[in-house]
Amino acid sequence: MDILEKLKTCRIFFDGGMGSMLQARGLEPGEFPETWNLRHPDMIEAIHLEYLMAGADVISANTFGANGLKYKEETVCVETIITEAVRIAKKAVQKAGHGYVALDIGPTGSLLAPYGTLEFEACCNVYKEVVRAGVSAGADLILIETMGDSYELKAAVLAAKEESDLPVFATVTLDAHGKMLTGGDVESVTALLEGLGVDVIGLNCGLGPVQLLPFVKKMAEAASVPIMVSPNAGLPRDVRGETVYDIDADEFSLAMEKIAGYASVLGGCCGTTPEYIRKMIEVCGEIPMPLVEKKNRTVITSYSRAVEFGNRPIIIGERINPTGKPRLKQALKERDMSYLFYLAVSQQESRADVLDVNVGVPGIDESLVMTEVIRELQGVTDLPLQIDTSDMAALECAMRIYNGKPMVNSVNGDPEVMDAVFPLIKKYGGVVVALCLDENGIPDTAEGRIKIAHKIYARAEEFGIDKKDILVDALCMAVSSDKNAAQTTLETVRKIRDEGGKTILGISNVSFGLPARERLNAAFFMMALQEGLSAGIVNPNSEAMMTVYDSFLVLSARDVNCEKYIDTYAKKTDIMPGMVETEESALRKYVCKGFVKEAAGSAKTLLSSKTPMEIIDQELIPALDEVGKRFEAGTLYLPQLLMSAEAAKSAFAVIKEHMKTLELEQKKGETVILASVKGDIHDIGKNIVKVLLENYGFEVIDLGRDVPPEKIVDAVVKEHAKAVGLSALMTTTVPAMEETIRLLKRTAPSVKVAVGGAVLTKEYADSIGADAYCKDAMATVNYLLDITNW
Repeated sequence: MDILEKLKTCRIFFDGGMGSMLQARGLEPGEFPETWNLRHPDMIEAIHLEYLMAGADVISANTFGANGLKYKEETVCVETIITEAVRIAKKAVQKAGHGYVALDIGPTGSLLAPYGTLEFEACCNVYKEVVRAGVSAGADLILIETMGDSYELKAAVLAAKEESDLPVFATVTLDAHGKMLTGGDVESVTALLEGLGVDVIGLNCGLGPVQLLPFVKKMAEAASVPIMVSPNAGLPRDVRGETVYDIDADEFSLAMEKIAGYASVLGGCCGTTPEYIRKMIEVCGEIPMPLVEKKNRTVITSYSRAVEFGNRPIIIGERINPTGKPRLKQALKERDMSYLFYLAVSQQESRADVLDVNVGVPGIDESLVMTEVIRELQGVTDLPLQIDTSDMAALECAMRIYNGKPMVNSVNGDPEVMDAVFPLIKKYGGVVVALCLDENGIPDTAEGRIKIAHKIYARAEEFGIDKKDILVDALCMAVSSDKNAAQTTLETVRKIRDEGGKTILGISNVSFGLPARERLNAAFFMMALQEGLSAGIVNPNSEAMMTVYDSFLVLSARDVNCEKYIDTYAKKTDIMPGMVETEESALRKYVCKGFVKEAAGSAKTLLSSKTPMEIIDQELIPALDEVGKRFEAGTLYLPQLLMSAEAAKSAFAVIKEHMKTLELEQKKGETVILASVKGDIHDIGKNIVKVLLENYGFEVIDLGRDVPPEKIVDAVVKEHAKAVGLSALMTTTVPAMEETIRLLKRTAPSVKVAVGGAVLTKEYADSIGADAYCKDAMATVNYLLDITNW
């Protein structure tokens, strides 16, 4: 029976940890677990059998880290490792007489561009190689797990979908605040995965079942598909050189009993053993399955932010559209991203929820420009984007590289258009704007427009696209040419609302051809909001439009206690024409916003009036401190942090060149050694720390990943380093971290060692002899600044 068919009738149980089981059998610190498929196949088979005998329905092949990036310097072929892993697991299933084999896919360990060096398509290709090997070897399903980056997660899911027809299960790892490494949360990742057509979604690793429970509940509230949860055996700590976890099998099973009320698929991750799985099944096996029902939620996302249509009207910023905007047309032709960044940030600061992105200028390669603009904008804003194009090639390119679940503008009732757009919506996920027109034009009546909306709903359903993922554009026409245009539009909005649908309008069309357009637009906007408009495409920089919006929220009882209205207007003072509000310096603002080119230009300008050190001390360091504080407060996320660091780096480069021309000696910072420990090929965290430390003036020597203890010690001695930063993502590599610290303390006792990684806690770091546990990149920077007085 197909596993998804079985899941309709009974709960599915996965196995537990593999790495900790291998460590108990002699896996050396830093040794790649997947190599045991070739060197110790009998031991791998024995572990699988233990889990199957404990009652597990699914065992995960020993392929978590088997990919071309990890094994590019190894003599062993990745395909061979995966083939053997699946073969061993299938042999265990045959001996046990039951079970399914999951092709286990973990993160590559590299951060994707534009924040890292791994390109999106290259990442897809890495995963495609894994999927092809697993499918050929006979895997029954694909498990994508322990993902901390939504972009990498999307690449893995697309690879699985494009290279196989197997069921796809996908789980992510969260920190204690419910955030993924790159800022995504339960709501945003749920929308992303459901949009991509993943069969089962969930959470694993990072936290124990007690800590995961609140986030499981949130996922159950948002998800329309079954949920999978595979926690760690609590939190890790070191006892006499051995990694142990803080809850035993009995405590684990009782904690999982609560999770079972929300999740249909249960398993274990780091630290769990067959005993954990057996006791979990004993406790949870008879608990009724949670009801999986479709949620009527219309949600789009960026990499970190989810926007839901329905709770309140949504503001979609219209300014990144070249129609009637010569300056924007010029910027798009010249690929001047600075102006686009300005438009994006100014609309976000004016409280837009979503940004429309249209690059339709004659004479440009729209696919190329749209892709570039989408990628670059997602580096400076965390708002979801609306991809606005009628070019199907450009639409697919943009949807493919978009980091999240986008909004698409648009489709209409023309059969050819629907058959071109809907396959893309189905494949990549998205909310689509449906224009109430077809091959016969725009109906003059509300009834005619609603009839087209119904036709679009019906055709979308044939592609498997829900009504909830369609926003009907009732088409706002100019009242200057048709006195009844506004009333027809409003009637259409009202009737779609009464049918349970959601609507959207480009408000400014109503005033075309008339003077004082903003006044008419604002009045029409209020009328549309009263009729139940779900989203308005407007200029959020218009005070008239936003005043109407804020007033409507108060008058419709959506602004509780008028709090947002008071916050916005209580201290607002009118500014006389020609006056300019005092604001932070341009350089500081560019760094905080992540504007790389502009930061460099501003630094060059400032060098005419300030010394290099004045710019560094008065502008750059305060800007980086501000960004760091916002990151730690959770109001700014990793991609934005990295873009700010790049902006600061560009300014520093200009200053350094200037100092060379003046023959000034640059102050040399303290030397810090960074490395991912032996056996660990994940270097995302380390690379982020490196970027930030260099911006703060440290001399950073990056030894890379999978670095033996001896090499780290040699570098410390040779460079007279004052501090070392060590990173480890996997449980199996933490012993190598402990070994490295032990050797460092013996050889260079004065050196300070800071450690970080998903599997670590402060208690664990203390137990292995680290001087500091740093939960993220800014914590590392702050610690090193403190100990070096830099």
